[in-house]
Amino acid sequence: MPDWFVIAISTLAATIRTSTPLIFCAMAGLVSERSGVIDIGLEGKMLSAAFAAAAVAALTGSAWDGLAAAMLVAVLMSLLHGFACITHRGDQVVSGVAINIIASGLTVVLANAWYSRGGETPPLQAEQRFMPLTLPGVGNIDHVPLIGPLYHQVLGEKSLLTYLAFLSVPLIAWMLYRSRFGLRLRAVGENPAVVDTAGISVTWLRYRAVMLNGVLCGFAGAFLSISQNAGFQRDMTAGKGFIALAAMIFGKWRPLPALLACLLFGFLDAGSSRLQGVPIFGGVQIPVQIFQALPYVLTVVLLAGFIGKAIPPKAIGRPYVKER
Repeated sequence: MPDWFVIAISTLAATIRTSTPLIFCAMAGLVSERSGVIDIGLEGKMLSAAFAAAAVAALTGSAWDGLAAAMLVAVLMSLLHGFACITHRGDQVVSGVAINIIASGLTVVLANAWYSRGGETPPLQAEQRFMPLTLPGVGNIDHVPLIGPLYHQVLGEKSLLTYLAFLSVPLIAWMLYRSRFGLRLRAVGENPAVVDTAGISVTWLRYRAVMLNGVLCGFAGAFLSISQNAGFQRDMTAGKGFIALAAMIFGKWRPLPALLACLLFGFLDAGSSRLQGVPIFGGVQIPVQIFQALPYVLTVVLLAGFIGKAIPPKAIGRPYVKER
């Protein structure tokens, strides 16, 4: 098998893995912002969920308990955001930043208080994590050129949460464009007064959107700490929430383009780790930090306006005040 093919296969496999939390978070942000609620707090909710998942999985020995705890904590954080922004009409950006700050500090404080491991949870065993699943046929077609390695490494052995991340994209698309709830959700993000006139509660619709947002962020956090890694580490999200936010904007608040943007960011992340130490330009090695910065540089470039005209929902960021 050619070396370039081996590198390509491993890079694609890593792209799928590194894209998983981005996809969950991008879909979470999309649901919230389609309802008119800006969500800068994706990073904080994912970080809180990662800590909750690892802590509960270490306590009970069950990855499913960890996943449930991650979703619960992320939903509570989303409800806190909703309470500040929907009920009390606070500034949505400030509330999201506050959630990020709270999560960054509180996870470290609790980890140090409970485990005394420098902001980390104890390492998890295999039964406490979502380990890769083996799909039917894996190993039986490895001898088939191209198709065998592609199926085995890229598609065949991934975490259950990875498959759920990709499944969430058509489900969110169906919900937004084919269900009554999705129609109302999009309407409340464009013109909440019309929705209110039809006798539908704007507040309850937006609360349901932020709760679904929390569930998806819970999946993202659980993947980081009890699937991709074997425990929680301090600030382990490393800006992935902001990258997912950029992917959502790059996708212009639509599920499929947002998925493609997440895969692009995941590819850069996966490729950067494989380009480190590779000599180019006459044998000169480029510093590792340049490759590590590539996903974040792309985030800044995209958010700086190099993505064409991205039109957000018209009522986004504006608290709804019912007319009397």
